[in-house]
Amino acid sequence: MSQQEETKPTGPLVGIRVVDMTSVLMGPYATQILADYGADVIKIEDEKGDLLRMGGAMRNRGMGQLYLQCNRNKRSVVLDAKTAEGRAAVLRMCEKADVFISNVRPAAMARLRLAYEDICAVNPQIVYVSLVGYGQQGTYKARPAFDDLMQGISGISALIGRAQGVDPQFVPLNLADKIAGITATHAILAALLHKQRTGCGQAVEVPMFETLAQFVLSDHLGGYGFEPPTGPIGYNRLLSTTRHPYATSDGFLAIVVYTDQHWKRFFELVGRPADYYANPLFHDHATRTRNYDDVHTFLAGEMKNKTTAEWRDAFDTYDIPWAAVNGIEELVEDPHLLSVNLIKTIDHPTEGQIRTVSSPVNFSLTPSNIYRHPPNHGEHTAEILSEFPPSDSVGKTPVTSTAQGEP
Repeated sequence: MSQQEETKPTGPLVGIRVVDMTSVLMGPYATQILADYGADVIKIEDEKGDLLRMGGAMRNRGMGQLYLQCNRNKRSVVLDAKTAEGRAAVLRMCEKADVFISNVRPAAMARLRLAYEDICAVNPQIVYVSLVGYGQQGTYKARPAFDDLMQGISGISALIGRAQGVDPQFVPLNLADKIAGITATHAILAALLHKQRTGCGQAVEVPMFETLAQFVLSDHLGGYGFEPPTGPIGYNRLLSTTRHPYATSDGFLAIVVYTDQHWKRFFELVGRPADYYANPLFHDHATRTRNYDDVHTFLAGEMKNKTTAEWRDAFDTYDIPWAAVNGIEELVEDPHLLSVNLIKTIDHPTEGQIRTVSSPVNFSLTPSNIYRHPPNHGEHTAEILSEFPPSDSVGKTPVTSTAQGEP
């Protein structure tokens, strides 16, 4: 069902202005969350436009699906920040903004004279956010960062290969970009709360590598979580080569038989309740933890004895957690997602009807909404520049020798 987008934001961040100088995915994913929550996000693009505009399926050049899925509720302005006029326009926007966010490399931002010190000079209360590949105090600070690189260096690729008994693999998602984007979002909200309480802005750095390393190691420090180490690194439940959706007699099902009660019920379900007590491999959690391969192998053997539908009904009866193993095609038609209207169809002025995956967050008093379609390149340039007319005091210094960075 198609719906017209609403014309005004209603989320909890209404009144917050974000000057968004990010491109590709990590930054735009973060700023779309802010925009969904009601912030006025001004997306600055150069004459070529955000590279992600060319990503995925598209009806018209420059409006690819990847772009459409992380740039709704924003306004697009085309500026060349390498020119004196473009830089001055950015500073005029920042003068009246709450947040400035960029994933241009810090060295390039310094050459553009749009570093924290430059923007702080026109707005000391601004929250200045740098999205970087690696923390700028570290050895890798000048290296480029992309999702595949981050999956590799953070250990994710090797973990998948180890768990599956294959060579290192990439997750078939832009996982690193989105995890870092979510981290950037909550960092921005924390800095805005600090600003509200104290009146002080600050610089915030969000490094992809460190973010992913924390994400991985919080699960897998294992014995290395103690000094000296008490055992090997890694969490064996997650690394078990037998941990995967289980094959039934006619399909697959994801199940979690985890607690003592789950196991007791499972043995009752399969008609062997005495076996639960007879074998400590199953009725003792610590023993299960040390022997996940054997535990999963046992489950795999049992799961082949019934159809998917039979297991679903049985697990509902015995209160054992399960979930469907959806393909992407099934996911977009999942009955629950349809019931909560997560995937909405809206009208776009140039792309016709488009599907957009809306915000999953529900606010009781300030619900988010879709109030603006993903903008065409520079769609709001005239509108935005009229809101920030030139003055004699902001950003008049000419710029020399600049270079845009990669995200």
